[in-house]
Amino acid sequence: MRVGVPKEIKNHEYRVGLTPPSVSELVAAGHDLIIQAGAGSGIDFSDADYVTAGARIVGTAAEVFAEADMIVKVKEPQPVEIAMLEPRHVLFTYLHLAPDPEQAAGLMKSGATCIAYETVTARDGSLPLLKPMSEVAGRMSIQVGAHYLEKEQGGRGVLLGGVPGVAPAKVAILGGGVSGVNAAQMAVGMRADVTIYDISNQRLAELDMFFSSQIKTAYASKAAIAAAVANAHLVIGAVLVPGAAAPKLVTRDMLKTMKRGSVLVDIAIDQGGCFETSHATTHDDPVFTVDGIIHYCVANMPGAVARTSAFALNNATLPFALRLANLGAEAAMQADPHLAAGLNVSGGKIRHRAVAEALGLPFEG
Repeated sequence: MRVGVPKEIKNHEYRVGLTPPSVSELVAAGHDLIIQAGAGSGIDFSDADYVTAGARIVGTAAEVFAEADMIVKVKEPQPVEIAMLEPRHVLFTYLHLAPDPEQAAGLMKSGATCIAYETVTARDGSLPLLKPMSEVAGRMSIQVGAHYLEKEQGGRGVLLGGVPGVAPAKVAILGGGVSGVNAAQMAVGMRADVTIYDISNQRLAELDMFFSSQIKTAYASKAAIAAAVANAHLVIGAVLVPGAAAPKLVTRDMLKTMKRGSVLVDIAIDQGGCFETSHATTHDDPVFTVDGIIHYCVANMPGAVARTSAFALNNATLPFALRLANLGAEAAMQADPHLAAGLNVSGGKIRHRAVAEALGLPFEG
């Protein structure tokens, strides 16, 4: 198969769909790799590195799309990229369609087969291609939260871990999944006062065992979340409903109860965000303030640590990319129902039930 990798064009997106080591694996399996010039420059891979790995370099994204059968990316295709998709293409990337009806309409119109990293499943029901970026975003959320709590950044002027004689900051993490756990690990490491909220009692019990006395856990009732928001200095939104829009757990009214200069970090912004006042931001302009509360809602947080993120992502996606290239999309998905769960759009139809429900469009399995 001819596999193409264009240079990412989303604002401050430096990651790349395939690193040279991944290219080497696909070339060894007998596939032709077409890489846009400069695709890996954001993580310090030169075109020469890709040539050494066995790829062919072309000058423009248009050439990549024209020559390749499968397009491997990181972020959702931008309008100019959607316009280059054809029914013959397989697109393998993050899509996050639930809050993005315009992208969904464009992909449907293209006729391409679009497989989303974020809805591919594993045998245990987890999301193996979302996991590495959830880990990165969870850990980053505490770093950026601590930064924006600084007075110079407009924050409350609170040190996350406190000092002897001064209490640490209170961190409320909404959601005990992969990103929430990684956020908690970082917050605990910085000596913050951490509570994780979740609606699964089983998950809360697991977290209690995992962290022992390092954190507190609480059932995520509306009353508990309201109290948490009122008392916290830093709130991390880490809720995920696979394929669907994130639930709005923190309302505008709740902001009025918060301490001025507190910080909200919305890891769920790719799926529409879990704070009512959230809207997607970029690394160029990452924060905004509502009622004195700082919101960090960057939709591609892991792009800030692009090299770490690209390698972590490739470690997870490469086996699936090889399967798609070796067998073709249809046969690969027939052979692997977990890969098939990643199918969001094909033949002009929405093929994932949760995505269809979020968009208010018909689902056709």
